Amino acid sequence: MFHPLLGDNSIVFGDMHPSHKKLDKIKKQDAKKEAVAVKNKNLKKNSSSSFLQSSSPNHKAGINSIMKKSETRVRKTLEGKPEFLMSLVETQNVLEKFASYKTTFVVLHVDLVGSTKLAMMLPLDRLTMMIQAFNQEMSIIVKEFGGYILKYIGDAVLAFFVLPVHKKEEEVNVACINDALNCAKYMVQVARDVINPILNQHEWPEINLRIGVDVGENAIIQSGWDIHPNIRNRREDNKDIITTKYSEKQHLLVKKPVYDVLGYTTSITVKMTALANPNHIVIGEPVYNLLDHKQRSAFQRLNLSPDMWSYVCQNAEGNIYSLYTDV
Repeated sequence: MFHPLLGDNSIVFGDMHPSHKKLDKIKKQDAKKEAVAVKNKNLKKNSSSSFLQSSSPNHKAGINSIMKKSETRVRKTLEGKPEFLMSLVETQNVLEKFASYKTTFVVLHVDLVGSTKLAMMLPLDRLTMMIQAFNQEMSIIVKEFGGYILKYIGDAVLAFFVLPVHKKEEEVNVACINDALNCAKYMVQVARDVINPILNQHEWPEINLRIGVDVGENAIIQSGWDIHPNIRNRREDNKDIITTKYSEKQHLLVKKPVYDVLGYTTSITVKMTALANPNHIVIGEPVYNLLDHKQRSAFQRLNLSPDMWSYVCQNAEGNIYSLYTDV
């Protein structure tokens, strides 16, 4: 199976989506769709159960190109020339559509292991460059897999994946979970195969990740205002535009709400991440329940004492919220 990041023949969650190119003749179009459908059916039938048992894609042309770009960015960042390629504007535009509503997201939280120890070992400028490289590459991976960056929490990145509304709920949940899990897998690969070899060349300590993934209902709330100059996009009715005077000059400012995600799923995803072993993934019970039997075989339940984990499932009679880790 080909995945744009994981490469040809890599084992990933979910089916491929055949392209629907316009063909001149209807017969050719129908024939192509039918052929692709048969191919996808066979791929799904023959795919392996464990997403972590796929062969390393580093030797394949597609992954080599992507890894090379990542390597170039990391080297520049560690030289003090970071490329800030991500913007949270797109995230805010997405959240605005769900403002004041409750919606289901797949939430992903990736955390840098032992950052306090790193802060003790490294000069502040080196620590800053290392975390910049980490945040940059994790953010780009999230975007490549169709997700959005919600926020940066020091040495951690919190992201979410939106569920399309045009499909059945269960199918949509599974598709989004597939994207998030493959995103998590690729994060570990980039840290291991790109970032750490460069850190070794600089004689800096390697980094390790912990990742948590869960799915559930969240509320989109307004957390503040973003006020900034925007003279070029002035609206005729001047709605949401305020003016102030500085040194007898009038400046046009746009006032836009800033949105955040609030909910049990987001909170518990962050908490479960701390229970993952370095370079491993922890998923919540709702995610595990949506996987098929073969996919579940890639995970095992975490046996945790009440002192370590006592959170309960929502809408359940006090049952402990089960967690699973990749094997």
